[in-house]
Amino acid sequence: MNHEDSHTVLEAAVERGDMQELRRLADAGSQDAVDHLVELAAETGDMQELRRLAEAGSKDAVDQLVELAQEREDSGELRRLAAAGNQDAVDILSEMDEEADHER
Repeated sequence: MNHEDSHTVLEAAVERGDMQELRRLADAGSQDAVDHLVELAAETGDMQELRRLAEAGSKDAVDQLVELAQEREDSGELRRLAAAGNQDAVDILSEMDEEADHER
């Protein structure tokens, strides 16, 4: 499949919201597909998909996981991300701890 054909397939998958096709394209090396998957997963709050993308090396997916976990006050997810070395998650957990201390 040439670049133009793969772009057409990508656009069609994005329009349909076809996560399976986007995953297939991402697994085949399409960074555009990865970017769209991250965007769709973030919009729908699909933490599992964001974790999968993060584990595959997507920094954007990690950033979205941190953001969603913060919005949901999901300290378990933030701890998991912090343990994996994410400084943003560490900082948010620290802020959450400080806020909890002030509320006591």
